[in-house]
Amino acid sequence: MEAVFAKTKEKMDKCLTSLERDFAAIRAGRANPAVLDKVMVDYYGVPTPINQMAAVSVPEARLLVVQPWDASTLREIEKAINTADIGINPQNDGKVIRLSFPQLTEEHRKNLQKDISKRGEEAKVAIRNRRDAMDDIKKLKKDNEITEDEQKDGEKKLQDITDDFVKQADSITKKKEEEILSI
Repeated sequence: MEAVFAKTKEKMDKCLTSLERDFAAIRAGRANPAVLDKVMVDYYGVPTPINQMAAVSVPEARLLVVQPWDASTLREIEKAINTADIGINPQNDGKVIRLSFPQLTEEHRKNLQKDISKRGEEAKVAIRNRRDAMDDIKKLKKDNEITEDEQKDGEKKLQDITDDFVKQADSITKKKEEEILSI
């Protein structure tokens, strides 16, 4: 039965990791290199992540600087950032690309907060979707590998694991909402 719990914890942990990655990519008025994680540059016909082609730094709170290792790729990187629709216009000075993050408006903050809340709820739904684990426990009982008491204990432990991961998702969501509202 421990294998069932380990597999379930692994799936729930992936949900939390995915949630944190989603939240890192949300533009919160501060420069965060994670907004470029999903931007792919056409590098000699191969889609390549920016962080594999350039150094991305944060010299100021609202400024990202992308300095390609190969200067000939500057235009392609700029084009990829423009087409990625991250809401920031790149400024190319011939050597580096600068991304200036504007101050968030109150309306935009509230929209971001709604989006964050929605993503947090989706993560909690994914965490609560533990039907496979419950089926595995019932199958163990059906195959007479565990007793009825062990089945009930297993279901209770599964519920405790679920509750713990839901609390973690709530905490991650609340932290990101506070970050958005405090800017």
